This record gives sequence, C-alpha cells and structure tokens, in this order.
Amino acid sequence: MLTEKQQAVYRYLQQYIEARGFAPSYDEIRQHFGFQSFQSVQKHLRQLEDKGYIRTGRKNQKRAIRLIEHGGTTVVLPMAGLVAAGSPIEPVEQHETVDVPEEMMGTGEYFALKVTGNSMIEEGIFDGDTIVVRRQSVAENGQTVVALVDGEATVKKYFRRGKEIELRPANPSMTSIRVRQGDFTIQGVVAGLMRKYR
Repeated sequence: MLTEKQQAVYRYLQQYIEARGFAPSYDEIRQHFGFQSFQSVQKHLRQLEDKGYIRTGRKNQKRAIRLIEHGGTTVVLPMAGLVAAGSPIEPVEQHETVDVPEEMMGTGEYFALKVTGNSMIEEGIFDGDTIVVRRQSVAENGQTVVALVDGEATVKKYFRRGKEIELRPANPSMTSIRVRQGDFTIQGVVAGLMRKYR
C-alpha cells in the first residue's frame, strides 16, 4: 500500500506522462513537490519501484521512468456520496459502486466519495475525482480526512492544537475551518485517489 506522498508522486508521474508522452526529470519532480534535494526524489522513486509501481533507468537516463500497469484484482466499494473540497456540503447518498485496485487498500473498512470543489488541489485532489477513504474516527496531524462539520461533509488536512481543530485546505486562496473538539466528527482518512474508474 502506498503512503499519501507516494500516491501523490505516482499520480504526478502518471499525469505528466499521459500529457507529454515522456517522464519528468528529477529536477521537475523536485520542484513540483518542493523537495530540498535530489535524494528526496530518489527516495520516493525507489520506494515506488520497490513496491512495483515504476521502473527507473540507469543514472545517465534522465527521463527513463516507466509506469507499471497493475492488472491485479479490484474491490467493489460503495460510492457513499459527495464530499466538498471547499465549503462543507451535505452528504448525498449515491447508491453506486466503484472498482478500486486491491493494492490501494489495507485492513479495515473502506468507502468511496466523489469530490466537488478545488480546496485540495495542492494535494492532487481535483473537482470530479473519486477518493478512497478508510473509515476511522481518529486521525494524526497532517492526514487528509473526511469530516462532518455541523452534519456537512468536507475533505481537508487535519491539525489538532489543544482543544481546537484546524481543517486546512491545500489551496492558498482558501481559508481553514476551525472547530472545537466536540463540534465535528472524522468519518475517515483518505487512503487513495482515482481519476479514471469504471
């Protein structure tokens, strides 16, 4: 299973290659994610390669990253509704399902949500995407969560400071939602993202 950052790097590689027909350079990857050094780029690419998602070329091949198609098994998840990447919106029951690659999930219960809005674009989550969510009621600082605020659903980065909770967007043009501990509930933590699905 990929971490959030590994998923973000893989999605960037996927989108770059789909758009241009060749892989990004290490420097483009470094600049895109704000990594301080090429060692950070190499570390993430090595982890993706170790997990069977990419193949990298020799050191002198600058754009030799290849994606490995995963033809493994899929799991059918319920599409639980819509979630706002912006202001919270009321959760909507969809009564649909979505096929999700099994490697995207670990243990526990999962569900899928369709994203509306653009507050999480710097995390690679865009309007119309489908997120895969691991159902849980707690989260660690920095995790991307689906939360209910006054009964309305939103997806944001979670930060707790004392009794105050900050639900932070990944879009510099938008402001955080700040709530007290008892004024919201975590529905789950985002475990994966799908831009193309059947």
